[in-house]
Amino acid sequence: MQNCRVSPDLPPVAAERTMTYRAPGLRSRTPLAGLVSALWSHAQAASWSLRSQVGPAPWPSHGGRAAEQADPAEAPRRTQALIARTIAMEVGSPMSIAAPIQAGLPVAVTSGYAKLLRETKLEHEIGNSLVVREAAGVAGCITPWNYPLHQIMAKVAPALAAGCTVVLKPSEIAPLNAMLLAEAAIAIGLPAGVLNIVTGYGPVVGEAIATHPLIDLVSFTGSVRAGKRVAALAADTVKKVTLELGGKSAFIILDDAPFEKAVPAGARNSMLNSGQTCSAWTRMLVPRARQQDAIDLAMKAVAGLTVGDPLDPATRLGPLISATQRDRVEGYIAKGKQEGAKLVAGGARPAAFSKGYYVEATVFADVKSPMTIAQEEIFGPVLSILPYDSEDEAVEIANDTIYGLAGGVWSGDADHVRVTESGVVPYTVATGAVGMGSGAGPHTAALFRRPTLSSLVVVRTVRYTGPVFVSL
Repeated sequence: MQNCRVSPDLPPVAAERTMTYRAPGLRSRTPLAGLVSALWSHAQAASWSLRSQVGPAPWPSHGGRAAEQADPAEAPRRTQALIARTIAMEVGSPMSIAAPIQAGLPVAVTSGYAKLLRETKLEHEIGNSLVVREAAGVAGCITPWNYPLHQIMAKVAPALAAGCTVVLKPSEIAPLNAMLLAEAAIAIGLPAGVLNIVTGYGPVVGEAIATHPLIDLVSFTGSVRAGKRVAALAADTVKKVTLELGGKSAFIILDDAPFEKAVPAGARNSMLNSGQTCSAWTRMLVPRARQQDAIDLAMKAVAGLTVGDPLDPATRLGPLISATQRDRVEGYIAKGKQEGAKLVAGGARPAAFSKGYYVEATVFADVKSPMTIAQEEIFGPVLSILPYDSEDEAVEIANDTIYGLAGGVWSGDADHVRVTESGVVPYTVATGAVGMGSGAGPHTAALFRRPTLSSLVVVRTVRYTGPVFVSL
């Protein structure tokens, strides 16, 4: 895979150094692959190649794209089984979620864009004016490691559908899945020069994308620190920039909710992908009088998550991505205990595993909103239970965060979810996408309502209308 590329008109990159990838689980000492770390010049070359595909007529016309991309999900679908296994190995996601989510979501998302493309009206008249939506140009996409291929396709698919060309920098921690996508894209006949994948590190490749004058827009998902850097660099060339920088989502369980359903659902949500999920409900808000019920149910729920090898079908809680991430999570657990939160489950490395970057499913209770574990994104298997005395206070606690990505509200009565003493709970919770009632995720057309560190224009899912990738 070392020299895999989508644009055959570009030479294979010469290595600045070779990056070796090892499995984060029980096979943590087993090398998975080696990839070259590209130089600044390689990102520049990719940008020039992409610019050559953009002009008065973007790579194909809109009608041609609709015909050519009748099934654009064929690329990720073609290697879906291999993608699932690869991500299980490089990220540590158990196969129980790697197959349906890590490999399945990219297919579903990309299929949705094909349908949306056929439905989108690119021209409409307002008075005596004609408003035309056209491709913005070259899109620079910088993606994270936690749901790597989903994040890639959530950026690349709408960009290509809109007529943009793309230079993609996948995460240096989990780039192997992007190489599988590159091979599949070549196999289905994606034209040369439309998509370039440049592997490497953020300070080299990422900064080249953010600063290059021929890149028209940048879409970045990752840490707050890196996002600020991307925005600052992109400002010099006045690029359009979208950032999604994490979350600290609240899950409000109202007093009349069926706790035996709501609490386990919330606990499992917080542990998805070993807690390495930006939209995870990591703050569970419960009535103070029922906190012990929530504790008991949460402990039972996380105890049922089998820890093990990601490739074992029985595994439900895999390792963290790296030793660095494990150390970070353990630091937050220590901070939680130091600040007075009550540790009721987990909090250590599983005794049964001497290899791999594992941390037990961890639950804190009696958490107060100012505590570090209630304010900062931990990105690990750590759930904080925060008691509240009134629904007004629950909303206040939910909004006490710099993030605004997602959230949940659960009640036994649909009307109670919508109308409470606080007004309309999901709409007074100043967050992005709020799941209501049964705890299912938000509708995929849900809007982000709060311009915080984690808000985009709209939820980046199959109903995404593409304003990031088109210009008026």
